[in-house]
Amino acid sequence: MQISVRYKLFFAILLATGLAVISSAMIMKWSLDRGFLRFVNATEQSSLSRLAVNLEDAYRSEQNWDFLRHDLSRWRTLIARSLPEIAPPPNGHFLREGALPDKKMSQHLPHQFDQRLFLLDTDRKAIINDTPVPAGNTPTPITCQGKVVGYLGLLPRTGISEMPHKRFLKEQKQGLILQAAVIVALAALLSLLMARRLVRPLNELTQATHQLAAGRFAARVPVGSHDELGQLAMDFNSLAVSLEQSEQSRRQWVADISHELRTPIAILQGEIEALQDGIRRPNEETIKSLHHEVLRLGRLVDDLYQLSLSDVGALTYRKTDLDLVELLMETMAVYKPQYVAKDIRIETDISGKDEATVFGDQERLCQLFSNLLDNSLKYTDAGGSVRIALQQHENSVTVDFADSAPGVPRSELGRLFDRLYRVESSRNRSTGGAGLGLAICRNIVEAHGGEITAQPSTMGGLLIRIELPKVWS
Repeated sequence: MQISVRYKLFFAILLATGLAVISSAMIMKWSLDRGFLRFVNATEQSSLSRLAVNLEDAYRSEQNWDFLRHDLSRWRTLIARSLPEIAPPPNGHFLREGALPDKKMSQHLPHQFDQRLFLLDTDRKAIINDTPVPAGNTPTPITCQGKVVGYLGLLPRTGISEMPHKRFLKEQKQGLILQAAVIVALAALLSLLMARRLVRPLNELTQATHQLAAGRFAARVPVGSHDELGQLAMDFNSLAVSLEQSEQSRRQWVADISHELRTPIAILQGEIEALQDGIRRPNEETIKSLHHEVLRLGRLVDDLYQLSLSDVGALTYRKTDLDLVELLMETMAVYKPQYVAKDIRIETDISGKDEATVFGDQERLCQLFSNLLDNSLKYTDAGGSVRIALQQHENSVTVDFADSAPGVPRSELGRLFDRLYRVESSRNRSTGGAGLGLAICRNIVEAHGGEITAQPSTMGGLLIRIELPKVWS
């Protein structure tokens, strides 16, 4: 069975929290046991100090330890007087400090307190309880008139045996278990809520992705945070917008190509049907018209082919170091008769005496300049002018093609390099081609590592600026 991401996150967070709580509870239990034992031993040490004072008083009056060797009741009496309160005997009455204990009193001392006590003389021989003194246990010296007359010590507890102490520890451990259970339960609830919250954006992304895969590019996901998931949602929306625009461009592309192909085909069909019906005769004028439409259709197909090759990077580029000034002048010389025939002046402004050397393909750069010159020739009114300027910079060469009226609105400049796009109000289909020339120009410039832009010309028309990287010899 496949486990969803929600439950994987839930179990991961719950497991981490559970391990942390269990580890913390075990550490606290160990610390409680050890700390409580130290606390009890420290409490008994305070009783030991009072017993040492009582022993000093008793020794001062007796001047020896024989009174303890021959009478153990005196020893138990001193112990009872040193304890602030002895555990209750069976009759339920406490033995207060100063009261005389009976023989059964030792049975009610905390954890055999008297049996863990030891008293040594100055030679460290046992007076009471001949118990081996463990290493590290430093007995308390008993002094009389400034001299050490004995040593009193207490063997520390190694465990808890009294029922009140055990009951206290048990209650504390039960509290720890209850606390751990509550924390785990809260962690499980919070983990489930957090897993749902974290997985909700993923579910929305999944559904939106399915919509994109089905071709519904209007799908969007809400951006509910500024973390990585929010950034992923914004990136997805950007992708959806790009796909939607690409789909719209594709549909527009297909529609424009169909329209461009329909016009010459419709003309050819009409001319041929007129010849078949005898409306028109196959004279020189009719054949010339048919030939003109065939050439127009051929140019359109060739432009589409060139553009498709440049889009997929299949255009062949044989790059060498070449002089851009020389190439530009040769291309201008080819178009000069056509400009003269249309009464359009060509002005040049080429700065610098050095060669403008670039690393490029001569044929493709010639195609670039030809397209731009042809574009200006088609769209510039008769009697206008075209100004071609070349400037050399430190690391680049800039070539400007500026023409006179008609111009292009600023709002349309960004779309001039789109396929099949033309400004219908001024540079329309009747005077121009299919609108593929500038798109091919952009691909050629980008293939040479340059940049091409469009902006209004100071002469009233359009300015196309090309910037190519310069080669230093």
